[in-house]
Amino acid sequence: DFDQIEMFRRFLLFARDTIRFRKPMDPDIHWSSMSGHISTFIANGGRYDRIFWTEDFNTGMQQVLDALELPHSVDLETMPRFNESEGHAPKRAHPVEEYFDDLSKHLVLEIYKRDFQLFRYDFENPGNPRPTGEIDLDEVHKKLGA
Repeated sequence: DFDQIEMFRRFLLFARDTIRFRKPMDPDIHWSSMSGHISTFIANGGRYDRIFWTEDFNTGMQQVLDALELPHSVDLETMPRFNESEGHAPKRAHPVEEYFDDLSKHLVLEIYKRDFQLFRYDFENPGNPRPTGEIDLDEVHKKLGA
């Protein structure tokens, strides 16, 4: 029988080891922290004027599109989605919070602590998929630009 909670813990250990130690392989870019992805641009003098959550992709992307002068209109509702996992992975057998025992919480915080802080995700309640506050762009640039 497939124990999803145990496999989640094993995956977190594997992801942490690849990110931290590059063993047994280099880390997959999909496991990297978002703060790590955006920090290179900021450290080289770039400044974001907008950061939005993937949970609100259409709203955030619409704001980006509205700020641009485009030769053609873009309808986000009709654009194909290429990164949706619904229907491609095993059905989750437990509520999200059951996957997060002390070890799993520790590993997630070790990997993504800065993301939780900067992007206002709720570390204490893994069942809450929504941010707990707005992103402070000045704070993001200050903490990632150093």
